[in-house]
Amino acid sequence: MAGRLAAATLACTVGAVPLMTSGTATAAVPVVSGPFAGTVALSNCSGSLVRGPWTRDADRALVLTNGHCLETGMPAAGEVIVDRPSSRAFRLLAPGGDHDLGTLTATRIEYATMTDTDVTVYRVRSTYAQIRRKYGISALRLSDTRPRAGTRIRVVSGYWRKIYSCGLDGFVYRMREAGWTWKDSLRYTPECATIAGTSGSPVLDARTRQVIGVNNTGNEDGERCTLNNPCEVARDGTVTIRKGIGYGQQTYLLARCLGRGGDVVLGGSCRLPRPASR
Repeated sequence: MAGRLAAATLACTVGAVPLMTSGTATAAVPVVSGPFAGTVALSNCSGSLVRGPWTRDADRALVLTNGHCLETGMPAAGEVIVDRPSSRAFRLLAPGGDHDLGTLTATRIEYATMTDTDVTVYRVRSTYAQIRRKYGISALRLSDTRPRAGTRIRVVSGYWRKIYSCGLDGFVYRMREAGWTWKDSLRYTPECATIAGTSGSPVLDARTRQVIGVNNTGNEDGERCTLNNPCEVARDGTVTIRKGIGYGQQTYLLARCLGRGGDVVLGGSCRLPRPASR
C-alpha cells in the first residue's frame, strides 16, 4: 500500500497561546507551528496527532494512522477492532521534520478496521494539554465536512519526513485491493505519488491545514485489484486501473463519530462499521 515521493520545505513559526485545561486558562505556552507539526512516525507507517469537534485539552490524545498499520497485522475484511490494549510508541516530529521531539505511548486501540475505510485510532497516555506544555505541539483538527474535488492538499509523511503537494482529483465509488473494499476514497493528482511508509499520513487541506483524509495506498505496477495495486470500481461495476496514482480515505465520518472525551461512539448517526457482535 504505497506510491512515489516529492518534498516541500516550509518555515516554522513560534507563537504564544493560552493553555486551556478543563476550561481554565493558565499561563501562555509557546506553540510551535510548521509543516510537520502534529505528525508522528510509527515503526512501519506515518501518522498524526488529531482531535475532533468535541475534544477538550484535558482529554487523552488520539493518534490516527491506517488499519493496515496495526502492530498485530492487517485486519481481515469485515473485522472491526475496538478498545484493545496497546503500548505502541509514536515518535513526535519537530515542526520542521528535522528531528524527533519525544515519544508518545499508546494505552489502547480505540478503533481499527480495513472495512469501508482503512483507519486506526490509538489513545495515548498523555493529554493534549500535556503534549502542548511539554513539546509546544498542538494536535491537527479533523474536519467534519466532506472535502471537494479540486482542493489543494498536502500528504505529510512522518515516517519519511516528506511532504507531497497536489490536488484532490476526485472520489472513487468503491476501491478494491486484494480482499478489501473501501468506499468513497480520495484520488490524488499524479504529483502525490506516495510510496510505502507514507501509509497513515494525514491528508491536509492546504488552506485550512485540517485533516480531510488519511493516506493509504497507490497502484504500483498497473495490476488489477491486487495487493499494492488497487482498482477503482464505478457504480455500474466498471473497473479502472490507474498505475502510479495514490489514494486516501476520507476522515469526516470519523470526526462525526468522536464524542466527548474523544471516544469513538458507534451506532446512531455514526456511519463507521461496527464489530459483528454490536
